[in-house]
Amino acid sequence: MSIFSIGLSGLNAAQNALNTTSNNISNVYTPGYNRELVLLGESRADGGVRVNDIQRQFNRYVADQLNAATSSSSALAAYQGQVSQIDSLLADREAGLAPLMQNFFSALEDLAGTPSDPAARQGVLGTADTLTAQFRAFDGYLQDMQAGLNGRIADEVTQINNTTEQLTTLNREIALARARQGEAPNGLLNQRDQLVHELSERMDVRLNVQDGKTYNISLPNGQPLVSGTDHYRLEAMDAPGDPQRTVLGYRDSGGNLVALPESTVKGGTLGGLMDFRAETLDKTQSQIGQLAVSLAVGVNEQHARGMDLNGEQGGDVFSIGTPRAYSHDRNGGTAEIGATRFDTGNIDRLRATDYTVRVVNAPAGAPEDFQVIRQDNGQALDADEVSFDPAEGELSFGGVVLTFDDAANLLVNDRFEIQPTRRAAADMQSNIRDLDKIAAAQPANPDDDPADWVFTGTGDNRNALALQGLQDELLVSGRASLSQAYAGMVSDVGNRTNIVQVNLEARQGLTDQLEAVQQSESGVNLDEEAANLLRYQQFYSANARVIDTASTVFDTILGLRN
Repeated sequence: MSIFSIGLSGLNAAQNALNTTSNNISNVYTPGYNRELVLLGESRADGGVRVNDIQRQFNRYVADQLNAATSSSSALAAYQGQVSQIDSLLADREAGLAPLMQNFFSALEDLAGTPSDPAARQGVLGTADTLTAQFRAFDGYLQDMQAGLNGRIADEVTQINNTTEQLTTLNREIALARARQGEAPNGLLNQRDQLVHELSERMDVRLNVQDGKTYNISLPNGQPLVSGTDHYRLEAMDAPGDPQRTVLGYRDSGGNLVALPESTVKGGTLGGLMDFRAETLDKTQSQIGQLAVSLAVGVNEQHARGMDLNGEQGGDVFSIGTPRAYSHDRNGGTAEIGATRFDTGNIDRLRATDYTVRVVNAPAGAPEDFQVIRQDNGQALDADEVSFDPAEGELSFGGVVLTFDDAANLLVNDRFEIQPTRRAAADMQSNIRDLDKIAAAQPANPDDDPADWVFTGTGDNRNALALQGLQDELLVSGRASLSQAYAGMVSDVGNRTNIVQVNLEARQGLTDQLEAVQQSESGVNLDEEAANLLRYQQFYSANARVIDTASTVFDTILGLRN
């Protein structure tokens, strides 16, 4: 090889090195960019240098670790952002339910002191109105969070579909580039890996690199999202057993929309939102409802044992919502739940959880023909905790009564989702407007039929005292007073908030460490690139001098002939 060819090979290598260095510098702030390195080798001819490869500095192992950590961090951040709102709401000492319940019972205590005083009676009605308004406000706030989560889940699904569609496009473009050039452009590879990282921020996915080239993406349960150049869309859909709840679905081979179990979605913003809904939001809303029902039933039952200033039996102080029931859209039978109510005689069995009712034998004629599963622990209720009246079509359990419109049309595997207390507080109202209707007294003959009760005078305060004493009764599940139940709920949410915050800080620390490791390998260091720029400039200039020298030698040789 001539000196001219050797210089030219060096000039070409220096040009490639300068171009690569310039590209690194210009992309220093480009998300997902992996710095490139020129690999030089000795020419296979008699001399000179050649460019073996322009290699991107990418570590698959570190990238996978970072994606997993990012998925966990995003989930915890989404969870923390939501649960902190509920924590602030419940723990508010002025706007919380605890002081308002205390005000209501304090008003009853004042009534017991002066049972015929209009001001004391107005105090009871005023605090009852304020308390019920706050129960409705709490439920409304939590229901707004439910609706907001539905919207965010739908938005996340849209972004996930856009990302997976771009991944299939890049898989195709990379395959074409390999076929044409023998290798894929580093820019396309960077874009694809960045999309995988962005997808991990939204949900936990599994990456499989087929033949070391093609990216296949799936959910943890194996449901594919990207398979080579094929793209499988997720869809936001109403839950089969609850039209107010947005879940993820996919199209099966027959084109039918099938709901994914909520437990399938883990990690990322989407997983964090769904975990928050399942673990905290649903539970808190049900606990608020349980508190409202327990208060309403307890006060109404005691009030009905008293007499008002007209000598009449006390009516309901509070009205409350009813349990909600939804049938699954794939039920084979035509029977529906026509009515629901609280089983006031067994209200101590009421729990802050939803239930799934499944028909296990048809025609249903006994409690054993139904399986009732608590959704908070996945356990089926014992047979002695369920009763069924086939003549009335009434199924009773957990402090609720469900009435089927035509129990004879139930079929095996028909399922129904029951939410006993989830929205009970939404319809809580104070019923009494007439001051004289407050039953502060007790009849002289309480064992008689209320129609035969004897009025005992305006100074009787015995029923007011009994009502005031309810604040210490174990009204909630037969295990806790109203204040104890509320304090337990506040403590539970507060503890969960702290745990999520601690876990988020720990996970974010790990994510930051992995990002630092990745940047040390793949990130652009401007000081290093500036040094390379000077080095390759000298490299270029030196090879240019070689070519210039070769030209001078050639001219000298031509001059010898003259």
